[in-house]
Amino acid sequence: MQERSDSQRIQLTKTTRKSKVLAGVMVGVCASSFSLLLWSVGYLQPIEFTTWSERVDFLARPAPTTDRVKLVVIDDPSLAHLQKHFGLSWVWPRQVYEMILSFLKRGGARSVTFDMLYEQPSTHGVEDDKTFGKAIKEGPPFVAAFALLGGQRQEEGEDSSVSVAEGTYAETWPQAEKQDHRFTLQMEGLMTWLDVAEASVVVPHAQFPIPDVLGNTDAIGNVASNPDEDGIIRRISLFRVFDGRAVPSLALATYLIHRKAELSVRRGRLTIGEQRIGIDRHAQAILRYRGRDSTHEKYSAFAVINSELKLREGKVPDISPETFRDCHVFFGITAKGGTGGHDIKATPIDERFPGVEIQATALDNLLANDFLRQTPEWLTVITVVTLSILAGILGLIFTKVWQNVLAFFIYHPMILCCGLLMYEAGYWWPVFVHNLGVLSALVGTVAVHYATEGRQRRFVKQAFTHYLSPAVIDRVLKDPSKLALGGERRELTIFFSDLQGFTSISEMMEPQELTQLLNEYLSDMTDIILDEGGTLDKYEGDAIIAFWGAPISQPDHALRGVRAVIRCQRKLAERRKEFEERYGAVLKMRIGMHTGDVVVGNMGSKRRFDYTMLGDAANLAARLEGANKAFHTYTMISEVTWAKVKEHVRAREIGALRVVGRKVPVAVYEPYALITDDEEPHYREIEGGVTLAKEGKWQEAIEILQTFAEDPVAGTYLERCRELIAADNADWDGVWNLTSK
Repeated sequence: MQERSDSQRIQLTKTTRKSKVLAGVMVGVCASSFSLLLWSVGYLQPIEFTTWSERVDFLARPAPTTDRVKLVVIDDPSLAHLQKHFGLSWVWPRQVYEMILSFLKRGGARSVTFDMLYEQPSTHGVEDDKTFGKAIKEGPPFVAAFALLGGQRQEEGEDSSVSVAEGTYAETWPQAEKQDHRFTLQMEGLMTWLDVAEASVVVPHAQFPIPDVLGNTDAIGNVASNPDEDGIIRRISLFRVFDGRAVPSLALATYLIHRKAELSVRRGRLTIGEQRIGIDRHAQAILRYRGRDSTHEKYSAFAVINSELKLREGKVPDISPETFRDCHVFFGITAKGGTGGHDIKATPIDERFPGVEIQATALDNLLANDFLRQTPEWLTVITVVTLSILAGILGLIFTKVWQNVLAFFIYHPMILCCGLLMYEAGYWWPVFVHNLGVLSALVGTVAVHYATEGRQRRFVKQAFTHYLSPAVIDRVLKDPSKLALGGERRELTIFFSDLQGFTSISEMMEPQELTQLLNEYLSDMTDIILDEGGTLDKYEGDAIIAFWGAPISQPDHALRGVRAVIRCQRKLAERRKEFEERYGAVLKMRIGMHTGDVVVGNMGSKRRFDYTMLGDAANLAARLEGANKAFHTYTMISEVTWAKVKEHVRAREIGALRVVGRKVPVAVYEPYALITDDEEPHYREIEGGVTLAKEGKWQEAIEILQTFAEDPVAGTYLERCRELIAADNADWDGVWNLTSK
């Protein structure tokens, strides 16, 4: 039978959990829909950018390829030293760069990339440009910068470091380059890809270097870039289309200078030989920053120039040319003043980051093949929905607000860790949309708890207290004046009941189970009370308070009450095993009953009142219900009630007791059957033992009572007799003094 009980209890638990899971799924779907909607329209992007910066800063570190990319920069010391030692103020003659190129060739640099625009002739004359062009031709493989622009002036969001001088922009390739495709990319699938690409990929204007630079360079690369909406550069455009041709970025041009790989492009991917790079519809790849400024080795232009001069004079250089052996070298400006502007950008890792080092980072990513990729939207949707649903289910399993708060503080670092792990795996996994989905789900579960389980709990405690008996309703319908406040003194038979150990029962059950159990139990008891003509005063949780004799006069109110007591105990005994099997709870009810004068009527305020009773008789009935604990009995009526029903009811005397708050003892009885029912034969023998105990014949009483030690009354008296015998000179008047309610 116990196995059957456990099985039914497990089945009910499964049903309850299933309903919570379904509700959690609904809450999670709603929460994820809300979060994904905000994410899809870009409202979450500013916060996501912040979380991205934290990830980049935390996980940025050099790659094995980082040492192969170095920088030579025009910094403030370079400007100062050339002014001091050579009398050269900015703008320097371009022949100065010949010494830099010569030194890098001497050192065996793999390539040299100038992140500077030379769209205007030198202010130092034609020979200056010719000298520079010759140095480019004779130096290491050279990549020159040019700018692809959306118009005569930069469009909003374009790189502000790229200045556009009047008349220097072009709408077609220079005449000399029209039939020469060495500066452009032969890219399979380009025209198909352009159908799904953003319009900004195709640009109408370009700034080309002067002929002495363009004619001698090995490659050119675009330096114009588009930061994100907040002005921070997180991505770099690997190519754009100008005059019908795909043109590489400065970093990609440098990367391809020694490679003859086939290129192709399709939705979300640029392929270079066997290498695949994730790109968006702007042809942009997400940069994996290696660290803050100077992560790539950086050398002052003056130190390089001075080292070249010392080598030409046969002296020991400041920098060994071998420093640049087999390295890609980027040349650019980092000086804060004196150059008419400086190339400093805002990045996720540093708000003041050299623009030339961004190009170096892009080349580093190409060499290491570790550009980051945007997580596919479908995967983001799946993970947001999944985490939100899990949060919804978890939130409904938890029943306390603090548990939901704790759940979020568990989810939050978990989501952050997922973001970090995805970064390590090479993906930008949006963190905040997941956090918002989880938070929304947990908040939603709090609302669901309040609307469902919270309401059910309040229902158990409060809703039953406003129940009126049909008799009261009938009288109100016949005479609405009865709704007025007021009362009258009447003799009533008053009923108080309570379930044994209900607190423990309620703690082990779910609210739905508890509500269902109480509904069944209270319905059974209430049906009997009303069937016997009683008036239900109120429910207080599992407790029932009722009375007979009002509002309708009932001369036999005591008999009706006692008959209801016997029927209620029998009904509960019939269903006890069923309740245990279904709910795992053993229900036993204690009842106290007394007949006496009380004030009964509508009591409360003008806006809210109950039909109830007040008086000492009601208090005594309540005390008798609690007095059952002392005798381990479950039904106790006062001598007043017994006197009114003894011709119709069988009962045994329990004894005389003095309850808390009353000085005069009261005799109490346990009714167990109607006069027409069969009598329990051993009750008479127990009564004989009880009588001997009250007369002080304790040993004789023990000889009788020990035969019925399992009977609650007999056992209680047996224990008392033994205590009295053990105590010397003990005296007992037969009255039980109760010290608790």
